[in-house]
Amino acid sequence: MDTTTVVIGAGHAGLAMSRRLTERSIDHVVLERGEVANSWRTERWDSLRLLTPNWQSRLPGMGYSGDDPDGYMRMPEVIDFIAGYACAIAAPVQTGTTVTRVTRTATGYEVTTDRGIWSCATVVVASGGSNVADVPAVAAGVPTSVTMHTPMTYRSPDQLDQRGVLVVGASATGVQLADEIRRSGRAVTIAVGEHVRLPRLYRGRDIFWWMDAEGIFDERYDEVDDLVRARHLPSPQLIGTSQRRSIDLNGLAAAGIQIVGRLGRISDGVAQFSGSLANLCTLADLKMNRLLTRLDDWATETHLDVERPYRPEPTSVPSRPILDMDLRKRDVGTVIWATGYRPDHSWLDVPVFDHKGRIRHDGGVVRDAPGMYLLGANVLRRRRSSYIHGAEQDTAELGAHLHRYLDSRARSPRPHLARPSVSA
Repeated sequence: MDTTTVVIGAGHAGLAMSRRLTERSIDHVVLERGEVANSWRTERWDSLRLLTPNWQSRLPGMGYSGDDPDGYMRMPEVIDFIAGYACAIAAPVQTGTTVTRVTRTATGYEVTTDRGIWSCATVVVASGGSNVADVPAVAAGVPTSVTMHTPMTYRSPDQLDQRGVLVVGASATGVQLADEIRRSGRAVTIAVGEHVRLPRLYRGRDIFWWMDAEGIFDERYDEVDDLVRARHLPSPQLIGTSQRRSIDLNGLAAAGIQIVGRLGRISDGVAQFSGSLANLCTLADLKMNRLLTRLDDWATETHLDVERPYRPEPTSVPSRPILDMDLRKRDVGTVIWATGYRPDHSWLDVPVFDHKGRIRHDGGVVRDAPGMYLLGANVLRRRRSSYIHGAEQDTAELGAHLHRYLDSRARSPRPHLARPSVSA
């Protein structure tokens, strides 16, 4: 089977690219191992809502049209939004098709699937960056009496026994799960490493409104200091609720959750934690306040009519933090590894990986693989790339780049070597 472009993945990013290719009359197919929006259907917990407000949910040619623009979509709503988008743009999606191998050919790429082989000039890798839960090696020390979950297997407190729970990781996922499980009546401990603290509302408006309006989301990848670090920062401690409430370590502690430092190791059933909790919290507070100062300065410069500036209370940590905990003696029955995710590109048989197994790319243009593009990664082309609405601009620019690449192939005597400029 032949086509010009194969898009791998029918999530929001792959579908947005499909729309851009259709706009440019580029024939293509979108391959999806499950259903449209498959990861949202099968790898999320029941109560999850988007971190971004509804008004920010938009894709090329379609935005939120409901009656709650300041709310936060639940998972069924996200699924309906993405599936509805696929129908609206008539995306040429082939569901139930698993890609098993992608290789280079003299004229482009060969994409092998469990339903046949596609030959194409260009490939868009839009399979997402959260395919596999990134469970650390220390998990090997968890006693057999303790059940382990990741955010991809956890659904609700109902699936847990009544014993205590250790949540490892304090990103948005970690704090949300700790909060939910504690509200179910279970004893909860959360192990905290590096984290990003933000208020849900600031001076009467959603923090994402501020970041969007001030231009933070528009910062390009080549303008970001320490890009590698920015791409691997944990998601901010936020939660989407109808009350638009904030969630942070102070709130968790007030609810009775035990806060401990980063998990270092588990030996003979004893979890050992770092003593650097206070330093990590001080750093997170410092960065949050630095951001709020930037927003305050912008509000002053633009004469914005909003509430007066304020600062959230500093994170309070125990003067003598717990450094070890015997999981058996503390009756811990579950450990949840909220320690992040990693992509699964094991099917990509093209030399495009760095020493850590990550795809090398410049703003989504894959290095050393002309005609290959990456979508759906954090801070791909801008800071907004980490969220659904980031696909709107990312695909506009990468779609234009792909079109120029095809044009250069048509004009070049050795088309597979042509590489247009990275800039959009």
